Amino acid sequence: MPAAVIYPLAALAEIAGCFAVWAWWRGASSLWLLPGIASLALFGWLLAQVDTDFAGRAFAAYGGVYIAASLVWMWGAEGQQPDLWDLSGAGLCLIGAAVILAAPRAG
Repeated sequence: MPAAVIYPLAALAEIAGCFAVWAWWRGASSLWLLPGIASLALFGWLLAQVDTDFAGRAFAAYGGVYIAASLVWMWGAEGQQPDLWDLSGAGLCLIGAAVILAAPRAG
């Protein structure tokens, strides 16, 4: 799978898993932890599928996608529309992620 597919799926899995823990911590049923843990495990597996020689580079590029996906989550799941500053910052992060992934590298 290409990184352009893996990263959004990983972001969804990570955000959903973290949200489940967040909900449990704030008083929701401990049953929230079961899908949360499964989702976080899926996140880890997905991120490990990125074809790169260095984990740090995969994680760095993923960070930009995660930031943008978090704003989508905020809008879709929490009902708070991102403002211009949110969108501008996310755009910069996605540009940074693209530079990291697409940069020509020796060897």
